[in-house]
Amino acid sequence: MAAPFTGGCACGAVRYACSAEPPMIVNCHCRDCQRASGAPFATILAAPKQALTITGEVHYHEVMSDRGSPIARGFCGTCGSRLFSFPEAPFIGVSAGSLDDPSWCRPTCDIYTDSAQPWALMNPELPKFSHMPPQ
Repeated sequence: MAAPFTGGCACGAVRYACSAEPPMIVNCHCRDCQRASGAPFATILAAPKQALTITGEVHYHEVMSDRGSPIARGFCGTCGSRLFSFPEAPFIGVSAGSLDDPSWCRPTCDIYTDSAQPWALMNPELPKFSHMPPQ
């Protein structure tokens, strides 16, 4: 993995740097990630909150998860790039597509596979979880 890693939005108004390796990288197939990413799944890194530095103004939109808990999705207010999720948790979800160099990013599992689109191919070598993996 690459620690530290950096990234940001498409227009450069929001930038981030993380000094720690993510303990988990997931391909999330939930319907909210499908809608927010415009793709069959979103690849998300769990970045330790204390190791993540964000510059620029991040806007958040809150939605309800399938478990009924709120999820805040962070994006750039200028270009609309989706960047973060769960800003109040110990780990902040970082969208892999926003990494400056995503080539090192290797998902560790597929989650919310019950919502996966039947035409989306999943890596058969990754563990699969119908919802969130056990903590």
